Amino acid sequence: MKVGIINYGMGNLYSVKSALNFLKCDNEFVNRPQDLIKFSKLILPGVGSFNQAIKNIENQGWLDEIKEMAIVKQLPILGICLGMHLMADIGKEDGVANGLGFIEGVIDKFSVDNLSIKIPHVGFNRVNFKNDDVLFRNFNKEYADFYFVHSYRLKQTQNDIKVSECFYGEKFVSSFNSNNIYGTQFHPEKSQGNGLIVLKNFINI
Repeated sequence: MKVGIINYGMGNLYSVKSALNFLKCDNEFVNRPQDLIKFSKLILPGVGSFNQAIKNIENQGWLDEIKEMAIVKQLPILGICLGMHLMADIGKEDGVANGLGFIEGVIDKFSVDNLSIKIPHVGFNRVNFKNDDVLFRNFNKEYADFYFVHSYRLKQTQNDIKVSECFYGEKFVSSFNSNNIYGTQFHPEKSQGNGLIVLKNFINI
């Protein structure tokens, strides 16, 4: 079993790789779309602009290959932060753009009215989940703290998708899983022990 970390020019690749190395997970950066077929699981990381990220994916030839692996071959794929955003239908960061369309929903900026709530949302915050959610196996409680850095969020998606939620001025989706498609708004690779459990759960799917 080998995990591929997709390098489309927008990712915090090395911190993800470092976490996987710590877990003794065989992993490798994927620098060419045609190499995705070599891996049994994929991670789509990302920091920065939704609009620029989807342009990179389209211009570098990743779009059809990622969809082939995720939708046709149904390889487990985990989107982290911006990578999770890209899995939605639409993103509104730096203009409206279509995403990969793996789940329903729109990525939009926080709309909190409380002036004491600072955007971006940075730091550890509580995530509420259900213990039967595969990403959160081996937690003793139905909540845990994870590390966030973001100004945009997925407020909601279709009801048949299993989600965890976080509250920061408003409730938003902090993770989801739908069949072989997984996403975390938080950064598991920066969330210390809790994040390592989530990554290990994904590896062991």
